[in-house]
Amino acid sequence: MEARAFSRLMRALEDIRIEIEHATERRTELWHTLSEGHDPEAKAELDELNEELDRLWNEHRETRATIRHGDRERIIQRARAEERLNRAA
Repeated sequence: MEARAFSRLMRALEDIRIEIEHATERRTELWHTLSEGHDPEAKAELDELNEELDRLWNEHRETRATIRHGDRERIIQRARAEERLNRAA
């Protein structure tokens, strides 16, 4: 079961990386367009693309952390349980 979950995470990580590469290429094109003069549509698209890249990088970091350390909710549950045990001791 864990092997399948890990496989899904790895595939997702690769998909995220590909999306980041495409968005970065498009952003470069938009910067080139904007270097030639003011273009409100290109500026608006660039702003949206920057937000999308921020979201993708966050998703990439979260996925990598999950691969390395496990599910975030399970980590929090373990930490709270350990904290309760430490207080009880």
